[in-house]
Amino acid sequence: MRIGFFDSGLGGLTVLNEAKRLLPHEPFVYFADTRHVPYGTKSKEEVKRYVFEAVEMLESYDLKALVVACNTATSIAIEDLRAVYDFPIIGMEPAVKPAVESIKPLHKRVLVTATPLTLRESKFQQLVAKIDEDHLVDSLPLPELVEFCERLEFDEQVIVPYLKDRLSGYDLDQYGAVVLGCTHFPFFRDHFRHILPDHIAVMDGSLGTVNRLIHVLKERNALYDSGSSDIIWLTSGGCPEETEYLRKAWAILQKETPSNV
Repeated sequence: MRIGFFDSGLGGLTVLNEAKRLLPHEPFVYFADTRHVPYGTKSKEEVKRYVFEAVEMLESYDLKALVVACNTATSIAIEDLRAVYDFPIIGMEPAVKPAVESIKPLHKRVLVTATPLTLRESKFQQLVAKIDEDHLVDSLPLPELVEFCERLEFDEQVIVPYLKDRLSGYDLDQYGAVVLGCTHFPFFRDHFRHILPDHIAVMDGSLGTVNRLIHVLKERNALYDSGSSDIIWLTSGGCPEETEYLRKAWAILQKETPSNV
């Protein structure tokens, strides 16, 4: 049996990377909805339809668990998926809670970056309302980062000026943590680090999601403790060029992106 990973495109690779590191004996199947990426600028109805189409295809791979490695898809469809499928379904959650906990002793603020749809959804709003009693959390949509990532555009001369422009309205000295609230964004961790003051922590939800996956599988006695791991690559477009594109992005991630800090 395999662990399924699903995202609109390349972003979920950052979560798969964490899972591969912590679960070296597990076989995986990764599905990228290349026909419909990006999700963050689409309607809720469209996203929900695309998600169910993707999971229907993944179901045939004898899943023992599914990770919806997309914050937008999680916020839109996770509860509906759980009502339909019997295998465990793990969703993403922006790392707001650990970020808020980390900045409290510092008397700083938290900036959550994500797609516009994630930030508008009630799931995110409820999360912030529950955790942010002192109103220390701000949010910033960065949909262009998804587009940059999907084009494998990581040139500092392109990304750094974009981030500087989008962050220009914020007094960064007031912040203690920046949350990467879209799974595409950890591809740009080094770019964020390049422009953020040293005192600001850069956080994402990958490690928390994978730890939750491990906990669920342990409860079901479904973890493999031996054997080799492999990854099946799937795309909604279904052409070899897209599969090769996934492999290329995976290679970039292995080389340039550190594990979640």
